[in-house]
Amino acid sequence: MKQEVVELDGAIGGGQVLRSALSLSMVTGRALHIKNIRAKRSRPGLLRQHLTAVLAAARVCDAKVQGAELGSQCLSFEPGQMRGGDFSFAIGTAGSCTLVLQTLMPALLLAPEASRVRISGGTHNPMAPPTDFLQLAWLPQLRRMGAKVELQLLRHGFVPAGGGEIEVFVQPSKLLPLHLLERGALLTQCASALIAGLAPHVAERELDRVSRRLDMAQEQLKMVTINQDQGPGNVLLLEHRFEHVTEVFSAFGQAALRAEKVADVAINQALDWLNSKAAVAEHLADQLLLPMALAGGGSFTTPRMTEHLKSNIEVIERFLPITIDCKEEGATRLRVECKCPV
Repeated sequence: MKQEVVELDGAIGGGQVLRSALSLSMVTGRALHIKNIRAKRSRPGLLRQHLTAVLAAARVCDAKVQGAELGSQCLSFEPGQMRGGDFSFAIGTAGSCTLVLQTLMPALLLAPEASRVRISGGTHNPMAPPTDFLQLAWLPQLRRMGAKVELQLLRHGFVPAGGGEIEVFVQPSKLLPLHLLERGALLTQCASALIAGLAPHVAERELDRVSRRLDMAQEQLKMVTINQDQGPGNVLLLEHRFEHVTEVFSAFGQAALRAEKVADVAINQALDWLNSKAAVAEHLADQLLLPMALAGGGSFTTPRMTEHLKSNIEVIERFLPITIDCKEEGATRLRVECKCPV
């Protein structure tokens, strides 16, 4: 007997609604119909990276798909059997490799065999987590939950040129609940300014701003020069490693934005989290929620409720028999807990 189709209105959020719904459709075997995809965004419907995520998901679970075309605001996705294996996906633009990977990850972890996945496109995109965030912040927490995953950055890809590539190895893994309520003590912090095909003074000015505002010593500041054929591009990465969590904040250079202003974007994000009493910042909160739900439980603290977190909760609760409770614990700390019903 076929399961009831999960009907979603994509207007409750942006691309994350689609990505989470695809992930959950794949692992639950429940068919999905979503309308108004990214309806409130300046360019609604499926962009290249969203379309790649749909087509990649369809390959991994042998799905039947309708509406998989650029600009489409409606999609029907009927999953088949999940499988592992050797996959290669090309976005064809600077669209985010990391967001495509995160869409596939739950299914790859639950597949009956190991997988190797190569994704080409943008690895450092202003509208998505950079590869460094996945390597340093997200995947370590998944590994704590039992995931067996290795990720390599093969080539940087910046906006607008793209041309980057990542390679991922995933072993079938059972996810276990994770409780991440406190950061623990600060272990290390550092800043890296990556430049490709740009003058060194861009990175120097960004790092000087970090030194002044975050009081970092010279040995904590690093300029990384990437081969110019992978550019032009610039990203500033701030890494804060605590006992129980590592957070990475990023900002991307733009032609009309002074280097100091680029640095301020990342610094302000970091300070917002550092000055809170929460364990994880808002982006990591979004990306831990679905794995915790699939593990059957887990909890974390984050500074506040966001649109992404709210819409993610709504999508997860439509697919899984799980309750996600959110409770404010002061002005800068929200406790989020996934619980299976008794």
